[in-house]
Amino acid sequence: MSCSGCSVATAGGVPAGCGSNGNCMTGGCNKLNTHNWLANLPIPFELRFQIYEVSFKNGLRKGFFANPSQLDVMTGDMVVVEADTGYDIGRISLSGELVRLQMKKRKVSLQSKLPAILRIADERELERLTESRAKEGATMIRARTAARELGLDMKVGEVEYQGDGKKATFYYIADDRVDFRELIKIYAREFKVKVEMRQIGARQEAGKIGGIGSCGRELCCSTWLTDFKSVSTSAARYQNLSINQAKLSGQCGRLKCCLNYELDTYMDALASFPKDMDTIRTKNGVARLVKTDIFHMKMVYELEGSTKPAIIPVDRIHEIRSQIKKGEMPDSLDAFIVYEVPKEEEKYEDLTGHVTLKTIEKAGKKGRPSGKKTGNRNRGNRNKPAGQQAEAKSGDNNRPPRDQKPEGEGQNRRRRNNRNRGNNRNQNRNKGNEE
Repeated sequence: MSCSGCSVATAGGVPAGCGSNGNCMTGGCNKLNTHNWLANLPIPFELRFQIYEVSFKNGLRKGFFANPSQLDVMTGDMVVVEADTGYDIGRISLSGELVRLQMKKRKVSLQSKLPAILRIADERELERLTESRAKEGATMIRARTAARELGLDMKVGEVEYQGDGKKATFYYIADDRVDFRELIKIYAREFKVKVEMRQIGARQEAGKIGGIGSCGRELCCSTWLTDFKSVSTSAARYQNLSINQAKLSGQCGRLKCCLNYELDTYMDALASFPKDMDTIRTKNGVARLVKTDIFHMKMVYELEGSTKPAIIPVDRIHEIRSQIKKGEMPDSLDAFIVYEVPKEEEKYEDLTGHVTLKTIEKAGKKGRPSGKKTGNRNRGNRNKPAGQQAEAKSGDNNRPPRDQKPEGEGQNRRRRNNRNRGNNRNQNRNKGNEE
């Protein structure tokens, strides 16, 4: 997975995300990364595979480069490589025997003539690369403005400067053929570089820009997907998905590429279903196919004049098909329906209303009385002499119980309350007389 925090490079071309300078080997600093699981093999330098995979602009594009000078380079090094005009600067994303497997996967011959790795990039070249990357945003905005002024039906989606700053590649999207000869002259005159126009599709644009899909992960086209196959709505129909354009479309506006991932599995499962059993004629009427349940290997039919669907397994459908081929018309579909015995569900006691917040609070207050300290009352008597401790214990024993009140305390409290009520009445009377 590519890391959005590492996608912005700092001075020297070093990613600023995880702080491991692009050598964490987790695939977080480049798009379309491949984990080098052969990196720790003890292979001598003379026997190393001298072809390397180099990525440019954090995995925006990749290529294979030879090492005729036998430079001692490894994964993560910034190197200067040959280009059509001048030179380019990239990062080695893969080295060793795994490059041979990647070349075989991408159908690149080992005998083909590959561009060479010239040298390891120095500080001056890395500074020039950083300056070129900083100009790409403003260049793309100006390029879109120029195309709009000429009235061209195209959209510039990405701009990539070469490492030496002498060439710029403009990636654009267009539905039809575009005559951009005048546009190229404007770009060359304004940006003072060699211009290359490269048309891409909507899926390629989404892969270059990146983003998060509806599944919560980064887009497949920006992480590992390299070849884009055509996706049609029949792939959704085979998988019994509702044809909802909003849910089936990706961020590129096209159908999601992941609709093809499990299509072969569904096609293999559908091979066991009969294709000529969409309608079944019985003596009770005609039954029409409503749904094909691939997971449970069943077919759902709806009989005319009946509201209850008939769910029949595939093997029983083949029995009906063999009867029809013999010229026998089935009486009804009831004889072929397999009724499942309902499983006994475990019953749990319903405690709704029995346990409330109040009961929980009361249970919590029982162990700890509010407003009183819980501790060892004899803690302060430990340092006292034995005689004083005995007197303290005897004094505690002479205390009255907590619930027992001294004699006359209740009568004094009643008298005091009556006296206060009398005083309040007299005050109210005096206020009335004054008014």
